[in-house]
Amino acid sequence: MALEPNVPVVPTGNVADLLRGMSRTGFQGRKLGESVEIWKRMIEDPECTIFLGLSGAMIPAGMQQCLAELVRHRYVDAIVSTGANIFHDICEHAGVRHYLGHHHVDDEELYRQGIDRIYDVFAFENEFREIDRGIADFGETIAPFRGSSREFMRLYGEFLVREYPGRDSLVAACTEKNVPIFIPALCDSSIGIGLLIARRRGVDVDVDQIADADEITCMIEDAKKTGVVYIGGGVPKNFIQQTQVIGSIHEKDLGGHDYAVQYTTDAPHWGGLSGCTFEEAISWGKESTGTSQVQVHVDATIALPLVVSALIASDAERVKQSGAKKKNVFRQGL
Repeated sequence: MALEPNVPVVPTGNVADLLRGMSRTGFQGRKLGESVEIWKRMIEDPECTIFLGLSGAMIPAGMQQCLAELVRHRYVDAIVSTGANIFHDICEHAGVRHYLGHHHVDDEELYRQGIDRIYDVFAFENEFREIDRGIADFGETIAPFRGSSREFMRLYGEFLVREYPGRDSLVAACTEKNVPIFIPALCDSSIGIGLLIARRRGVDVDVDQIADADEITCMIEDAKKTGVVYIGGGVPKNFIQQTQVIGSIHEKDLGGHDYAVQYTTDAPHWGGLSGCTFEEAISWGKESTGTSQVQVHVDATIALPLVVSALIASDAERVKQSGAKKKNVFRQGL
């Protein structure tokens, strides 16, 4: 067996060159570098539609601009997120800030002062509740509504851009670039709380989560190839993964995702599915047997700024939009 020697990484001010060099080293530094190479191959594959699974507290942790740039550069074609990430993004767009705090603190005192803590980030509960009520008010303007979270977010994104013009956010970037946002566990977030407020007012708003599963599967069924990038795991990861199983049940053997990248601090031997390896996913038909894949065991708040910067610095560019983006693939009825 011929072996390729590893190459000591050379410090440099060019992030793309740095990550490229790290891909020929060892351990998680090597995996981080390899993740850029695989993501770049997705971007430059004209047949590939790229899905981003977004979990964790990425927006409160300051990752908003990194995520927005992924959308603006068309490095992703669709997003599946926790409701919390999108809620915090909406807050930032509306002028509600997150603040530098500390993880060693008296939480009882924070509670008395109306301050919410997200590890070492602080925010004001009363400001969050103003956004909750604003979401409820918006629900009244679109009632009666029954549709997917993707359709709800399309309408809300248009409203947010109109209401606060000239401001920047992930939702604004997705609205501008027509990138769909799916929130398959929408009720498990402050967006769901806002819509519950509306429902208790008697407003007829019903987000159909089964429609979400249908619509995202339609996108994948209509794509020639698919690539997945997971920030963390959880519901967003499995929601994207299960599309391959849904397709096979409906006699459309999609063959599994062609490219796969995950940034995670989870591990498979603790029994958490978010740590499930891509090799394990092959047994379900969720990844193809020839998938170009890498899982990086790293804090996403470290990986994301480096990887996005490296992709931009490497001049990664979409050759053309995938076939699935050229037509309306959202249809009802599994």
